[in-house]
Amino acid sequence: MSATEAPPTPTADEPQSPLARLTDEQIEELGREFAAIHDEVFAELGDRDARYIRSMIELHRRLVVLSRVLLLFSRKKPAWIAGTTMLSLAKILENMEIGHNVMHGQWDWMNDPQIHSSKWDWDSASTAEAWKHSHNYVHHTYTNIRGKDRDLGYEIMRIDPQQKWHPVYLAQPFYNILLMAFFEWGVAAHDLDFQAIRRGEKSKAQIKRELKGMAGKARTQIVKDYLAFPALSGRKGFKSTLKANFTANVVRNAWAHAIIFCGHFPDQTYTFSQEETEDETRGGFYVRQLLGAANIEGSPLFHVLSGNLGYQVEHHLYPDMPSSRYSEIAPRVKDICERYELPYNTGPFSKQWGSVMRTIARLALPGGAPRPKPGPYRGD
Repeated sequence: MSATEAPPTPTADEPQSPLARLTDEQIEELGREFAAIHDEVFAELGDRDARYIRSMIELHRRLVVLSRVLLLFSRKKPAWIAGTTMLSLAKILENMEIGHNVMHGQWDWMNDPQIHSSKWDWDSASTAEAWKHSHNYVHHTYTNIRGKDRDLGYEIMRIDPQQKWHPVYLAQPFYNILLMAFFEWGVAAHDLDFQAIRRGEKSKAQIKRELKGMAGKARTQIVKDYLAFPALSGRKGFKSTLKANFTANVVRNAWAHAIIFCGHFPDQTYTFSQEETEDETRGGFYVRQLLGAANIEGSPLFHVLSGNLGYQVEHHLYPDMPSSRYSEIAPRVKDICERYELPYNTGPFSKQWGSVMRTIARLALPGGAPRPKPGPYRGD
């Protein structure tokens, strides 16, 4: 669209994207401003940032050791509660602030072979290779583009009215609960991309390699949490430690599910057709990332435990930027939104989570219209 052309008119059942109101010149300038933030932050990365991620890894290890020691006495209720709580926190920290962000390459600039996206593996059922392809590449490249972003409802949920309804969606409020409890396994299966397998886009060798990798991760997870560590508690403490490990995994899975869904599927996020993004510029890419994500407000502790994905907008703009920097650049992102009259999607956890659950329940049924979208950001 040129600077003098009128923006395309949205259909009756699709809200107009704020991207359509911007001229080519504005989009180009936006791209320069967003890129400048990235370059300025990376020019000053140093010891403070390195100390942060190393302190998070050290904290995680201490929590794991302390929780495992407490669970040696898991037959005693106080030890079970304390050990399970600490193990849950350790798994959340490792999954969200460490594993997710290290494998995004956020700390590759350190050139530390122990904290590098090419070497890191996490305490999850997904293999690093499969997850980095489906998440880092596919999701973060084609964010919220219908038919291309496989994370848009994870191909099992209807979370946008533009998605064609099917009777299987009637059950999505119920299988969403199962997905919540066993989220790591759902993501691992999602990473296999069964549609690509059916279309013949994967060779037999690739399918075999991915299945072998998933089976290896599954074996490691099951042996570690449901055989080895329970066995250390002795015959009498085996079951209680197994229950503690299972509980910690469910808590971690439910937390990850909540944070990720709140950052992507609230009512105020936009989705895009493939036609809209055919000739997308770098500036248009930044705006799409901005419109396709939603932030969650919370305390500093909340942001650490969420992997700083409470700043989902900033994460989608800069997935390779150290997560500890998102809170610092958020005011600059807000300023850009205010000057260009773009929305800055944010809200408390209860509001975002309630919006997601309402969307999942409503769109389980046929039909459904887009919910009202937020207007331009006008300051806090």
